[in-house]
Amino acid sequence: MKIRILTLFPETIEQYFREGIPRRALEEGHLELVIDDIRSYSTNKHRKADDYPYGEGAGMVLLAQPLFDALRQDNGYVVHLSPRGHLLTQKKVQELAEKEELTLICSHYEGLDQRVIDKWVDEEISIGDYILSGGELAALVLVDAMMRCLPGVIAEESLIEESHVAGLLEYHQYTRPEEFEGMNVPEILLSGHHQNIRDYRLEEQVRLTMQRRPDMIAKGLQEGIYPKKVLELIRKLSKEETS
Repeated sequence: MKIRILTLFPETIEQYFREGIPRRALEEGHLELVIDDIRSYSTNKHRKADDYPYGEGAGMVLLAQPLFDALRQDNGYVVHLSPRGHLLTQKKVQELAEKEELTLICSHYEGLDQRVIDKWVDEEISIGDYILSGGELAALVLVDAMMRCLPGVIAEESLIEESHVAGLLEYHQYTRPEEFEGMNVPEILLSGHHQNIRDYRLEEQVRLTMQRRPDMIAKGLQEGIYPKKVLELIRKLSKEETS
């Protein structure tokens, strides 16, 4: 997968890929990354990339010219990270991770000249109902989530059990020692009985999701994504709550 990121602050993006899983994804060839400074496309002698908005208002708006020139030869699916966009979900992450080429625009200030969006942007995406200082963090959130979906980056078994992948939150995790300051690891996790452990963890996933994200349960039921075993657990735990 090739990802191109258009940004006013390339150093922010570069730093993220210098360690851990992101660095390994690049070194092993799972991901190809191009980081482009929007200012480098400006025809202004001072590399100006923004100006005051028409119609008055606070803040600055990114100019159309640098972005038009940056996107003229672009072959990727273009995403603008924006609080006005559709809310990012795991389903959308997986959908975007299947693109061969993806271009992300990190806006700043009051956003982009709308003509850039009208001409070049395929989709606007928001990572949540809050405002950031710029689109770099949002772009990195999206890239990190997509990167984990690419074959070879993360073990497939780990991906299957992660939160949101199957419409459920992930179960609790424990490691050594078995007892710490009077708190113990659940005995079933020490039993060595793999099927019982899987059943226990699945029930924990359903219980946690019902408690913390009932909206996910409602959506999963509406979309019919849950297997029979999960549906049985939802009915069982619902009865326990009402009894």
